[in-house]
Amino acid sequence: MASGSPNAWKRVVVKLSGEALMGSATHGLDALTVARISADLVATARDGVEIAVVVGGGNFFRGIEGADKGIERARADSIGMLATVMNALAMEGAIEALGHPARALSAVAMPSVCQPYSRQAALNHLAKQRIVMLAGGTGNPFFTTDTGAVLRAAELSGDAVMKATKVDGIYSADPKKYPAATRYDRLTHDEAIARNLAVMDTAAFALARDNRIPIIVFAINEPGAIQGALFGRGRATLVVP
Repeated sequence: MASGSPNAWKRVVVKLSGEALMGSATHGLDALTVARISADLVATARDGVEIAVVVGGGNFFRGIEGADKGIERARADSIGMLATVMNALAMEGAIEALGHPARALSAVAMPSVCQPYSRQAALNHLAKQRIVMLAGGTGNPFFTTDTGAVLRAAELSGDAVMKATKVDGIYSADPKKYPAATRYDRLTHDEAIARNLAVMDTAAFALARDNRIPIIVFAINEPGAIQGALFGRGRATLVVP
């Protein structure tokens, strides 16, 4: 794994929430937002970075919210996994519309829609400079897509996980609710866990720590955000072993 130097990050896993794809809407997909993020991914890939994207499904359905409404948790999580496939297919199409190859792979097998996920298939696509959209989470209920992103980074020998959020890094508390919250430029995984910093769940931080995978937390709101965070031109928090 990389030591923390941006120049060493040649293969990354971007964790993209479903909510990031809906723009200012209350649900679903916003075409302009999908196009903007796709353009950012393509520009980064054309800089020579191999990119896999783990996409969430919260713009359509969140398993934990479904469970709160009376749907059995395992079933609700399965519905959420299907939502991630819809987002992966939309992103795949938007990326290819920009003239760059992409492939959607799903941990929940649905071969009539997209290719089933396997480590070998994902590595083959990455080696061919295709942007790989990873849908279906881990393929199991009770695991978040944050954990899925770190798991895929470990499987695919990724140099870093890029966690796209609505804020420009990790804060001691929600900066929208607490304007005086402290922003961190750099943390260790252990510090993030000990301070209960909720930008990612504890399982994701622990898996990243155990596999020595850096995490870059950044805001996805502006054009070029992925490139900026990866190459040190934008504000971000780096979480390191």
